[in-house]
Amino acid sequence: MQFLDLTAQYKSIKKEINKAVNKVLSNAHFILGEEVTELEKEVAAHCGTQYAIGVNSGTDALLLALMALDIGPGDEVITTPFTFFATAEVIAVRGAKPIFVDIDPKTFNIDTDKIEEKITAKTKAIIPVHLYGQPCEMDKIMEIAKKHKLYVIEDCAQAIGAKYKGKNVGSFGEFGCLSFFPSKNLGAYGDGGMVLTNNEKLAEKIKMLRQHGSRKKYYHETLGVNSRLDALQAAILRVKLKYLNKWEKGRQQKAKKYNQNLAKIKGISVPYLAENNEHVYHQYTIRAQKRDELQQYLTQNNIPSVIYYPVPLHLQPVFKNLGFKEGDLPETEKAGKEVLSLPIYPELPEKNQKFIIEKIKEYYKKN
Repeated sequence: MQFLDLTAQYKSIKKEINKAVNKVLSNAHFILGEEVTELEKEVAAHCGTQYAIGVNSGTDALLLALMALDIGPGDEVITTPFTFFATAEVIAVRGAKPIFVDIDPKTFNIDTDKIEEKITAKTKAIIPVHLYGQPCEMDKIMEIAKKHKLYVIEDCAQAIGAKYKGKNVGSFGEFGCLSFFPSKNLGAYGDGGMVLTNNEKLAEKIKMLRQHGSRKKYYHETLGVNSRLDALQAAILRVKLKYLNKWEKGRQQKAKKYNQNLAKIKGISVPYLAENNEHVYHQYTIRAQKRDELQQYLTQNNIPSVIYYPVPLHLQPVFKNLGFKEGDLPETEKAGKEVLSLPIYPELPEKNQKFIIEKIKEYYKKN
């Protein structure tokens, strides 16, 4: 059994993928170009934004967003400690300081009631992360940002297609940042990312930054980076984007089946779905008592599972200079000891999901 079977997905659209790849190979235009331009239009339409700019990765999407807003040394950026490292990494790479706010124990997202107490004169932005595919409480975040004149950069790496009050994540703040890492709900066959925005000037700035700070070849207006989405990845993503809504429904159906079968097990908490949210279940993440023992039991039965994330960012060695110690962000640290993500993808065989459920029930009956 696999945690995620990308081969099954490929087989279902193999002819279309191969045709798209062969078209790029025949045209021999590999960097940016028509495929990227068309994908940008299609992703912007899908996500409900005016603009979408293809970049090299989800990490670069976040980095370029910070660069476009001139966030750097002396600035502070509020974010969550319960996310993939890249979210805080890009803040530090820019010379700014990540300010970690504890999470809501139900959603695993940043606790909006605790944001304002961390705002200082140095605060420039908030980076909410729509973790596992569940939207953050965006009304509250945007209200706080407006009150304190802060930028909002949404980390949508795990949440393309997720909606808060019927509106797509990535369309609320100055920027929304997507990842097309292969395991994502919309995954490329390599690295890739995209920056979403409704601001024309910011869109133009991202386009310039991704090409060494240049609008016109060999004329450089600012310091940028090399972060261009390649045409092969764009062509693949254009094929896959057509199926994204269908695949999301498949994930939601798998999540519903898990919920129906696991919700009553003492020792398990199934994912909470916040009011007003449409969750796209990039991960199906439970809280489990005796989590490590459960994971070991599943492994013994050839069932893969993953802990996202075992070490919160505020306790990572690289951030020891921030002065955090164990116990400072209790909800985040508790989640790190209890979360376990189970296999979830549209093609997950029914017999496999049934077996996973049976073995979890079996473990808690014995223990």
